[in-house]
Amino acid sequence: KYYVDSLGVNQGAAEAWITVGASQWTNNRDLVATFSNYGKRAVDVFAPGVKIYSTMPGSTYEDAQGTSMAAPVVAGLATLIRSYYPALSAVQVKDIILNSVTLVKSKVRVQGADGRKKRVKLSDISVTGGVVNAYNALLLAEEIAKEVEQ
Repeated sequence: KYYVDSLGVNQGAAEAWITVGASQWTNNRDLVATFSNYGKRAVDVFAPGVKIYSTMPGSTYEDAQGTSMAAPVVAGLATLIRSYYPALSAVQVKDIILNSVTLVKSKVRVQGADGRKKRVKLSDISVTGGVVNAYNALLLAEEIAKEVEQ
C-alpha cells in the first residue's frame, strides 16, 4: 500500500488500494472467515473467500479459501466496473466499491487477540462495515459516469 524508497522510507500511499477481508457465504454470526484479517482501519471491505471453486495446477478445479480468494473477487468487480465505464479513474472505482457494499447490521464472530471468540459489528472491524455487492456497484458506477460525462 505504501511506496518506499531504497532505504525503506515511506514516500506515499497508493490512493486506489483496497484491503480485503474474507467472508463466508452465510449471512450470520459466522460471516467473517475464521482465518480472515480484520481491523477498523486495516480492512476496507469483505468479499467471499470460503469454498470458492477455483482453478488448480494440472488443469483441475476444487474449492479453495483465503483472502487470496476474496481479493480476486474485488479485483474482478473493479474490472467489471471499468469494462462498462472506462472513463472512471481507479480512485473513483475504489470509491464505488466501498460505497456500494451490502451493510451487515448483525454482529459477527471473530477471534480476539487473546484467542477467545467475541462478537462485534462488521463496522467495528472494517472501514465499510460491508460485503462487496456487484449489482449496487454497477448502479453507483452508472450514476457517477453520467456525472463525469457532464
